Amino acid sequence: MEEILKCFPEITDVQKEQFERLSNLYQDWNAKINVISRKDIDELYTKHVLHSLAIAKIQKFEPGTYILDVGTGGGFPGIPLAILFPETRFYLIDVILKKINVVKAVVEALELKNVKAEQIRAENVKGDFDFIVSRAVTNMPDFVSWIKDKIKKQQKHELKNGILYLKGGDLTEELKLFPNAIEYNISEFFDAEFFETKKVVHLPLKFKL
Repeated sequence: MEEILKCFPEITDVQKEQFERLSNLYQDWNAKINVISRKDIDELYTKHVLHSLAIAKIQKFEPGTYILDVGTGGGFPGIPLAILFPETRFYLIDVILKKINVVKAVVEALELKNVKAEQIRAENVKGDFDFIVSRAVTNMPDFVSWIKDKIKKQQKHELKNGILYLKGGDLTEELKLFPNAIEYNISEFFDAEFFETKKVVHLPLKFKL
């Protein structure tokens, strides 16, 4: 929490309380369903919450923005971003029902009015989005094939509409088909050793009819 407050000093008291409540909520759910690996639950704020918020260091979302979180798992990066951007709408999806049920319970407990969660495959999602976010659910070529027809035409951000992807390691091979992809090193924003090899990849995608 200290790192979140240091990196995002503008958060309100309500947002601070919501972030603080994440620990107990995920501890309780993890005792019932293994949503987050046992070794990671003690480092929830670094490895999950702050990692998710790295996207906000690349692009702050305008009110009315529509974000799709593909393969959200227990709600990352969608839930931390939804706390930070209460006027942005988030659609969190995963194919595993028990994980979506946890997401729905956390969203309800935090009274997040800007989040919808559903068990559905990305290919079957209807609608279009300003940005599609995810945390390393698959390689980039496969990911693009799932969501390439779901990008809004109208731009309202500094970054062009498209994908904001959390991934680690050397991505040269994976991104060779996407020369317009830009990698941002998360270690430039957050100090923890965990972020040394972690990146946010922005891949702009054109609107398709």
